[in-house]
Amino acid sequence: MDGGSRVAEVLVRHGVPFLFTLVGGHISPILVSAKRKGIRVVDVRHEVNAVFAADAVGRLTGIPGVAAVTAGPGVTNAITAIKNAQLAQSPLVLLGGATATMLRGRGSLQDIDQMALIEPHVKFAARPNRLSEVVPALERAFHEAVSGVPGPVFVELAVDLLYDESIVREWYAASAEHPDPTPMQRATSLYIKGHLAYTFGRGRAPNFHAPEAAQMPLAADREVRKASDMLAQAERPMMVLGSQALLRPDRVHELVTAVERLGIPVYLSGMARGLLGANHPLQMRHKRRKALKAADVVVLAGVPADFRLDYGAHVARAQVIGINLSKDDLRKNRKPDIGLLADPHTTLCQLGRMAPPAQSRQAWFDELNARDVARNDEIDAMKEEPAEPMHPIDLCQRLDAHLADQSMLVGDGGDFIATVAYTVSPRGPLTWLDPGVFGTLGVGAGFALGAKLVRPEADVWLLYGDGAAGFSMLEYDTFVRHGIPVIGLIGNDAGWTQILRDQATILDDDVACVLADTAYHTIAEGCGAHGIRLDDPKKIDSVLAEAIEVSRAGKPVLINARIGRSDFRKGSISM
Repeated sequence: MDGGSRVAEVLVRHGVPFLFTLVGGHISPILVSAKRKGIRVVDVRHEVNAVFAADAVGRLTGIPGVAAVTAGPGVTNAITAIKNAQLAQSPLVLLGGATATMLRGRGSLQDIDQMALIEPHVKFAARPNRLSEVVPALERAFHEAVSGVPGPVFVELAVDLLYDESIVREWYAASAEHPDPTPMQRATSLYIKGHLAYTFGRGRAPNFHAPEAAQMPLAADREVRKASDMLAQAERPMMVLGSQALLRPDRVHELVTAVERLGIPVYLSGMARGLLGANHPLQMRHKRRKALKAADVVVLAGVPADFRLDYGAHVARAQVIGINLSKDDLRKNRKPDIGLLADPHTTLCQLGRMAPPAQSRQAWFDELNARDVARNDEIDAMKEEPAEPMHPIDLCQRLDAHLADQSMLVGDGGDFIATVAYTVSPRGPLTWLDPGVFGTLGVGAGFALGAKLVRPEADVWLLYGDGAAGFSMLEYDTFVRHGIPVIGLIGNDAGWTQILRDQATILDDDVACVLADTAYHTIAEGCGAHGIRLDDPKKIDSVLAEAIEVSRAGKPVLINARIGRSDFRKGSISM
């Protein structure tokens, strides 16, 4: 088996259904072999979107998503998405092409020190130097991606390790054979023959192994019992549940059961949004800061006390039960009173089984629910304020009314997506995707691509701010070519509005914050998709219905919704 076939066989044995890529000569054997083995190869228009798509697959399935990119610029283009996956703790495998082993450091096309560049941003990086090392490196990479704190891994694959040995020997023969060789040429020929013997030696019979189970630390029962007792004695308990608790997608309903058995108010963030459905009585949505400051015990499950919790200030007065796979995240800014270095999913299930019959705590729930109701009333009142031609809150609320139970929401933007987060309710577990703590703009098309492939039966809504849309709109070409009928909705207010508010107020200048009223729907049409311009609030419902109908018929859609600016998110910038 040549190296490309070996790579493809490892992917098959690890249950990889999709390989995302942008084609390049260094990686062609991987793509061809993967296709021949039944893996769906999906090529995109920018490498970063291949990695974002792999990230989405990893989050939604628990099986590392896989992307293959060519050498040099292919790898460097992928780094933003790799860093985003590292901070979001998403399991994915990046395969990077590279120059031939003999040509490293000699000035060949696109040859750079990729390992030095990428190692700070991945859990594990490998560079096989001979054919026999390819399979072990890949198998270890898959194991590392899902063990402990999940994350991205990287395997660099030199081009001469991927093609058939006979072809590689022909390439080198041209350099090694001379009719009347000089002493230097004879020495070079001997060196090449020795290098080939090393490269392909002991590599003719690869050994493949079954995937190793992920290794995740578990909490001791006695420590979980302490946490259970603390919760049982609490009068005003609360839980914040984050993405790390959703690392077992195939067992997500166990987590729902555990949360319900605990019976305490919960705020959901990141991938946990939608875990309890749209209107669960335990789920709180607004005024989290006030709620946390009023709580006496707070469970942080897969959530660090970073900027989202004001560096621990939100939970300064409460006793904290921390559950996290990362030792650093567990103690970041606020050392927990009970710290469980363990898998949040499993630990919450343990807590659920130990939980005594739920106390009523009715006064506490009434207080929190009253805040939610008051905030919803404020939002409804803001919707009546002028914001021509359409109010973003009105658009979002009417979008919410059109969502089917199986809808998937992908958020890519600043101000508009923050408005979505407060006004649109994900319908169930694993139906919300956003970049995570890195706050990366440009994740949208890649995430939507991966989500629709994993959930073909779902309406996948790609929700864009108009600024973020500029990063990946050309992937509508990818959606059309591969028959991926996502529904895009751009909240177009012709500006980088989340930045504009504070910049214009504090610095009295809108420099670099103003965009044009671009005809994004026309761009989508140019790619072969169905484009719609929406600038009349009376047509919101009919346009949303049209988009759903066209998408379900198999065609990608983009709605360019021209919205006005409101003060709903004033003062919300995070740094």
